[in-house]
Amino acid sequence: MPTLRDVAKLAGVSHTTVSHVLNGTKRVRPEVADRVWAAVETLGYRLNRQAQALRRGQSRILGLILPDLTNPFFPGLAQAIGLAVHRAGYTLTLVDSLEDEAVQEEGLRHLAEEQVAGAIWVPVNSYKPPPFPVVLVDRTAEGVDGVEADHFLGGRLQARHALELGHQRVGILSGPQSLRSARLRREGFLVEAQEGGLEVVWEEEVPFSLSLTPRARARLQKAREEVTFVAAANDAIALAALEVLRESGTRVPEEVSLIGYDDIPWATLAYPPLTTVRQPIPQMAEAAVGLLLRRVQEPEGEAARTVLPVTLVPRGSTREVGR
Repeated sequence: MPTLRDVAKLAGVSHTTVSHVLNGTKRVRPEVADRVWAAVETLGYRLNRQAQALRRGQSRILGLILPDLTNPFFPGLAQAIGLAVHRAGYTLTLVDSLEDEAVQEEGLRHLAEEQVAGAIWVPVNSYKPPPFPVVLVDRTAEGVDGVEADHFLGGRLQARHALELGHQRVGILSGPQSLRSARLRREGFLVEAQEGGLEVVWEEEVPFSLSLTPRARARLQKAREEVTFVAAANDAIALAALEVLRESGTRVPEEVSLIGYDDIPWATLAYPPLTTVRQPIPQMAEAAVGLLLRRVQEPEGEAARTVLPVTLVPRGSTREVGR
């Protein structure tokens, strides 16, 4: 089986130059690139059809990198993106990075080897440019194409709902503050709370998952003694909180109201059904795919960011104080 070094020898260039040509990571003189592609075709190096497609700008594969498929928000997002990609005439390769930067890097290398035209990406934490166009979703970064919901507004809507129901003392289960989306939700909540005179009695930072920290569980176990309303940074956190409240004998919403964020399918299956803030997942998927395909066709230009509105979805887990 021919190797990259075989291609380099036949083309009369270094193996680094061959790598740049195949992955598009650095500009190479047209005549040099032509020699590399001719060597690739002559030797049948790796997947020749994909190499030809990349050369002609015809790759029909897009990547999707998600951080945690156990978080029920992301499978819904993956399905919506998959539908949008299919409608656009492309196929999709999915990578679950398991909230691990090393796994994420491995996934990015795999997508580069697959010669994807571009990728939609929810980063684990930090962002480093890969050798193909990307659109960041939910966890955006400056200077990179991105699509996100209005997380600051979502936090405000949570606090506004508490105020409209007459609550005065609240607890917050904020998401990981290393993530921009979690920070914006928290900031929006605190701004609205301060403007409306809502007292934040306690706050605990927890992962975006069904696993609560011991401190958060302890807070919830005595929540009815301290607060009448608990705001969670996403629905998974809220569902975990609902279980702890129920185990401690706290009635929801009679003694403590509870609100989530995302509006995952499980939200309606909880008892009581979960009041939440809905992210517009189908619109986010369409916007991300459309932006990525435009970037594939036009690699140069200023980064674009799309921010979509969120909506409050009242259900049975919140109620008016004294009702």
